[in-house]
Amino acid sequence: MEREYYKGADAAGYEYVHGDIFNSIEQQRLHGLLREAVQSVQTGAQPVRALDFGCGSGNLTRHLIDLGVHTVSADVSDDFLEGIRRKFAATGLSETLRLNGTDLANVPEAHFDLAATYSVLHHVPDYLAIVREMGRVLKPGGVLYLDHEVTPDYYRRPPEYAEFLRKARPRVDWRRILSRALDVRGYKHILRRLADPRYKREGDIHVWPDDHIEWDRIEQVLRAQGFEVVLEHDYLLYKAIYDLRVYHEYKDRCADERVLIARKKK
Repeated sequence: MEREYYKGADAAGYEYVHGDIFNSIEQQRLHGLLREAVQSVQTGAQPVRALDFGCGSGNLTRHLIDLGVHTVSADVSDDFLEGIRRKFAATGLSETLRLNGTDLANVPEAHFDLAATYSVLHHVPDYLAIVREMGRVLKPGGVLYLDHEVTPDYYRRPPEYAEFLRKARPRVDWRRILSRALDVRGYKHILRRLADPRYKREGDIHVWPDDHIEWDRIEQVLRAQGFEVVLEHDYLLYKAIYDLRVYHEYKDRCADERVLIARKKK
């Protein structure tokens, strides 16, 4: 989805400040699970046709195309969509779709074999409606892939997870400080934060302690549309600022993000 802060910025700038996404550990995990999602599709289509909802700079798109999937990259940002066309048009497996920011009214029912979204639901005011829409545009046997949304433990901060954060994070995040210092518009964000403590630098709607992504309600929506869960997995997200040794020590002991793969019954 469109990021106000990055509107007009190139993908490299966006990817630089998102070390929680664009690092080798997270990208390897993502590629493996997308492969599993593609292999779970039972529509009989060759190649599989996928929707990358809220494609941004093309994080999911590049993996899906690598897996041989014909991918429609969808976003509300014309800048991101233009970047997608520049990077992937030559593959013959790439299309773009301009989203209206509300629904998928411009997509026919049962149009895709796979619908995937990564780190997007918490940017959407009515994320349950978007989950329903992605379910609607999937064929019977099609697969829905939801990834990089926080788990309840992210808010509860169990002792082991809190311990991990204390050990893994640097006392000073120089990466973030530098990125903000290089942004001449940074003072505007400081003023907005002073006026509204809930304001986030990217300008989107984010998840707050009183506004959670409710996984149980997502599953209720999917069951009502005839989906069955293929995989639900909680994992500890690796961020570029983390101490890698500490991350490996804790990655099988606590979690803060969830991925869900569900298939629409035939």
